[in-house]
Amino acid sequence: MSVPNTDHTTNTAVNGDTDHITKNMTHEEHQAAKSAAKFGYGPLAHTHTSSGESRLPAFGGEFQPGTYKQVKDRKIANPAPLGLCAFALTTFVLGLINMNARGLMMPNLVVGIAYGYGGLVQLLAGMWEMAVGNTFGATALSSYGGFWLSFAIILTPGGFEIEETLLGAGTPPAHAWQFYDSFGLYLIGWFIFTTLLVVCTLKSTVAFFLLFFSLDLAFMLLGIGYLHRDTMGAPNPPIIKAGGFFALMAAFMAWYNALAGIADDSNR
Repeated sequence: MSVPNTDHTTNTAVNGDTDHITKNMTHEEHQAAKSAAKFGYGPLAHTHTSSGESRLPAFGGEFQPGTYKQVKDRKIANPAPLGLCAFALTTFVLGLINMNARGLMMPNLVVGIAYGYGGLVQLLAGMWEMAVGNTFGATALSSYGGFWLSFAIILTPGGFEIEETLLGAGTPPAHAWQFYDSFGLYLIGWFIFTTLLVVCTLKSTVAFFLLFFSLDLAFMLLGIGYLHRDTMGAPNPPIIKAGGFFALMAAFMAWYNALAGIADDSNR
């Protein structure tokens, strides 16, 4: 008794299911499938260049640690580079001041940048990330936009008078520890939040991971610098300078990642 050949039936059923799935796929899913077939599933899985593409953006041009995605078919522009550049410039200036570049010590100049660029513009970029469905980008950019706005509010001279009140209204630094401890705990809180984001980037590209890792170290060191003060009761200079160095590193990594989103098919 011969066994009937079911290969044809099975193949027909499988092909039929595949065709049914393919027909129900959206245009975006079709594009994602093509990208997956061409680039693989990792952010750097560019296996060949026979089609003429000689470079692959570091993380697909999007502010997310997931798989490679093309953004050229999106109806809304990619908001990630804008948010990254706003973060980078503000962090760059504050990092230089923390490192006492050219003898600078007071961070008052950062207040204006934190309000106008690092705060407002980055917050808007985070909201646009939410509009395009990028949860990681929306959370990160909106949160750091809020950080810069709150940072500016704390240090606004004669505005909310937060710093002046905690410092004892200009009296000798007998009460300065209240501001330093408060500010140090504030920075440690941002260190904890950034650590959560670092965990999400462990399987991303090196550049994307280093952005958050260096920022995490910057928050940690700056927080420790305000909490563990020197013999004069001032923020610990070596630790603050170390925090400034990692802030500078985070700024340059943010600019580098922003370039991946700016240099796309629309301007080649």
